[in-house]
Amino acid sequence: MPQAAPAPIVPGAARRVPAAPLALRRMGRTAYAEAYDAMRAFTARRTAETPDELWLLEHPPVYTLGQAGRPEHLLRANAIPVVRADRGGQITYHGPGQVVAYALLDLRRRGLAVRRLVWLLEQSVIDLLAGHGIEGARRAGAPGVYVRDAKLAALGLRVRGGCTYHGLALNVDMDLAPFRDINPCGYEGLAVTQLADLGVRLSPAEAGAALAAALARALGADAH
Repeated sequence: MPQAAPAPIVPGAARRVPAAPLALRRMGRTAYAEAYDAMRAFTARRTAETPDELWLLEHPPVYTLGQAGRPEHLLRANAIPVVRADRGGQITYHGPGQVVAYALLDLRRRGLAVRRLVWLLEQSVIDLLAGHGIEGARRAGAPGVYVRDAKLAALGLRVRGGCTYHGLALNVDMDLAPFRDINPCGYEGLAVTQLADLGVRLSPAEAGAALAAALARALGADAH
């Protein structure tokens, strides 16, 4: 799959110990199946010396269903394809105007447990929102970031050999209508929102850059 050359992400000065390198790939609009295969291949061939990477991209319209996802959470069939993936979680929607950040990280090298990484991914979105005067929140038992009870960012990971892939999806400025045909993340009636509806006027590229910077700061501060 064509990929841009990785550019280093420089963690913020607040880190307590030197952070492991993290490379950023801006991949533009990429078919979900292509990105999915590339993540799995990257993880399968990586070694203890392979630098961690963060991939930023958008997907054409697609529903993805987690490995334990229940098909009945697709309420109405439509023209959007459904792809089964090996991440955690139930069903979600990806489409243009949404930033997807795939975190390909060696947890052991960073001294992170999965739960801590989930917290850091959520915190990167919460920090982005705080920079615009908006309070983001977590919800117990339902990973992701919420604003006034509406879901803004969805999250799902897979760990193989101590390394993660998949990541989070942040709604920026997109058509939210396809979410009405699913129970988002398996929750009936869950409202979904996006940055544009919260008054945050960022393009997907700008939101992706801000998200990457926030995550790099979080990893730099909390890697051990």
